[in-house]
Amino acid sequence: MPKGRIIKALSGFYYVESDEGIVQCRARGNFRNRKITPYVGDWVEYEAENHTDGYILAIDERENQLVRPPVANVEQAVLIFSVEDPKFSPVLLDRFLVHVEANGIEPLICMSKTDLNHDGIREELEYFEDAYTRIGYRVLRTSIYLEETIEQLKPYLTDRVSVFAGQSGVGKSSLLNILKPGVEIKTDETSKSLGRGKHTTRHVELIPLNEGGYVADTPGFSSLDFTGIEAIHLGDCFPEFQELSHDCKFRGCQHINEPKCRVKAAVDEGQVTKERYEHYVEFHEEIEQMKRRY
Repeated sequence: MPKGRIIKALSGFYYVESDEGIVQCRARGNFRNRKITPYVGDWVEYEAENHTDGYILAIDERENQLVRPPVANVEQAVLIFSVEDPKFSPVLLDRFLVHVEANGIEPLICMSKTDLNHDGIREELEYFEDAYTRIGYRVLRTSIYLEETIEQLKPYLTDRVSVFAGQSGVGKSSLLNILKPGVEIKTDETSKSLGRGKHTTRHVELIPLNEGGYVADTPGFSSLDFTGIEAIHLGDCFPEFQELSHDCKFRGCQHINEPKCRVKAAVDEGQVTKERYEHYVEFHEEIEQMKRRY
């Protein structure tokens, strides 16, 4: 039975890449009965009489997966956030970081449109760049107009499966057009009335890079919920909390109302940024509200 990887999903068809080329497939009905949806990035077994009439028969166990965007078996999430147009949103970045941390995917923070780095936003950019670097995250500055920043990014993508994700309009598709000349992914300007980008990518697709590896272009998102993440485990998605939590007085401390919490003390001492802790509290409450609702 031939085996390959789904590189694109569109309108009920799955495009499977294997040694035999790219085969257009449908999913067998038993997947719907079992409430299993094939994802881009899945390794699958399939049968096909020709390259346009195949059927997916089985899906290998996934190493990881994201639901929004729906992609599986990725090694790295490149979280792209513009310094302006749309304005950088640290709370949205932290939502994405929690999402990928919970799924065991290595994040790379990519600050795009840094050619717009004028005096009004330079200090803010440097502050957050330093804050996330101190946590241990890798942070790169990129601009499609500055070739040296693109060259700096390429080694992180070579021979890896990466997913590009971030707020709409931050330049994900424009960046891919530079990394993969000729791919010609549609781009659009940021909506001035909404303050965010228009959704130009309508599906998930693994795009092969000339240097080796794949990048998944995905639809942009303005929000992410925390379905599947328990409040008691939220702190595990904040790397700077993990080591500190061993010194909390209470085992299973959730760093909200408990006394002698080392994480809260670290916030007061400036060891943990106030913004990150506030986002943690906000996300914790959101998860608790979801729990009470359902």
